[in-house]
Amino acid sequence: MNHVLSRLLPANGRAAVMGILNITPDSFSDGGELYSADALNRDSLLARAEAMAAAGVDIFDVGGESTRPGAAPVSCEEELCRVIPAVRLLKSRFGIPVSVDTSNAEVIRAARDEGADMINDVRSLTRPGALEAAAASGLPVCIMHMPAEPDVMQNQPRYENVVADVAQFLRRRVEECCQAGIARSNIVVDPGFGFGKTLEQNLALFKALPELVGEGLPVLVGVSRKTMIGTLLKKEPKDRIFGSVALAMLAAQRGARIIRVHDVAETLDALKILNAVEGGKR
Repeated sequence: MNHVLSRLLPANGRAAVMGILNITPDSFSDGGELYSADALNRDSLLARAEAMAAAGVDIFDVGGESTRPGAAPVSCEEELCRVIPAVRLLKSRFGIPVSVDTSNAEVIRAARDEGADMINDVRSLTRPGALEAAAASGLPVCIMHMPAEPDVMQNQPRYENVVADVAQFLRRRVEECCQAGIARSNIVVDPGFGFGKTLEQNLALFKALPELVGEGLPVLVGVSRKTMIGTLLKKEPKDRIFGSVALAMLAAQRGARIIRVHDVAETLDALKILNAVEGGKR
């Protein structure tokens, strides 16, 4: 059965807020809070998800592999052990769509079988079998620009023109997804802020968001608590809430349709104000 992306997005034109649930011991901002000692912290996950649900989150995003700069890869078996119990728990307790942040075909299939509603892949479905698994799932997908694996992606990233290069990559990958059988209407693109990009390159991409939006597909922006904010504000990850909310609002003003964040309540407050002022117009 095909799932429709539009059902995951607010009908009033407000950007959807995607709440981050990292089932990892090593994520840069909240590693170990929901997963430690090789086990899912069920109570912590439920508490975090309940707070997000109470705030009005639109989509949960569950990931079992840290993709912070320098992160080590995780085996498919380990990722399955982290992600699938979390998806099962969320689907049993909440009526909120669940996105799964994964690059592995086996995880895509298992997540679909547990009722996941979306696949969010930082590697743009390039791992063996991932594109075919995503197409067979019928789920909406988000494909992201990342020039290299997380352990080396920040080693002197270079572009001819970062905006043109990212747009070209996403354009090409979208066509490959369509050729594999994924409906264009079920594809979201993510420019990959913080993934193989310097501060200057990130800022150039952010300024150019209207150009990426103009390509005609929904754009996901994930900048929550990232290094670019820390560099600008000289603050540690958990002290970057105000900077994250400011960028979320700017992203929504520039046409982003999904904002991926740690701080759901604060982001939603800002976006509700923006939507009220702009009357639902992006």
